Amino acid sequence: MKDTAGEGGLKWYPVYTNPRAEKKAFAALIAKGIEAYLPLQRKLKQWSDRKKWVEEPLITSYLFVRIPANSQAEVLMTKGIARFVYFSGKVATMPDNQIEELKLLMASSLEMEVTEEDLQPGEKITIKGGPLKGITGEIVAHRSQKQLLVRLESMGQSILVNAPAALINRF
Repeated sequence: MKDTAGEGGLKWYPVYTNPRAEKKAFAALIAKGIEAYLPLQRKLKQWSDRKKWVEEPLITSYLFVRIPANSQAEVLMTKGIARFVYFSGKVATMPDNQIEELKLLMASSLEMEVTEEDLQPGEKITIKGGPLKGITGEIVAHRSQKQLLVRLESMGQSILVNAPAALINRF
C-alpha cells in the first residue's frame, strides 16, 4: 500500500482557484517552484465565425499542489488561488495513487465528463486492458451506457469515462 504522504512528507492538496484563473494560477505556482498539476482537456469551441480547439480545465476552478503541510501559506499567497479545499473540517489531501490515476485518465484518448452529481455507488470494477488498465472504479448507468466512474471523494467530484464492457473486470 502506498504512503499517502508521498516522498519527504509531500502531499497532494486540491486547491480552489478564482473563476477562470486556473491556467494563470498554475503558471504562477510553477514559477514559484511549487509542484502543481492542472488536468486539461481539449474541447472544440464554436464561435459565430469559426471553430477552434481549446484546452480547458477538466474540473472547473480546481488544481492540485504537492507540498509539505507547512507550505500552505505560500500557495495561498499565489495570485489566482482562492483557498484550499476542506473535507470534514480539515484541509483535504489526495492520495498519490488518485493523482496518478487522474494523470492516466488524462493521457488516454477516451471521452470524459465531470459531474458534481452525487452518483450512487454501483458495482466495483477494474479495467483489464487498454490505456486505463489497472484503474479501479464503479459502474454507473448514465445516458443508457455503461461508464467507468472514478470518484474523487475528497473533492466531491466524479469523473465519468466511456469504457467498453469488454475491458471491464468485475470483482
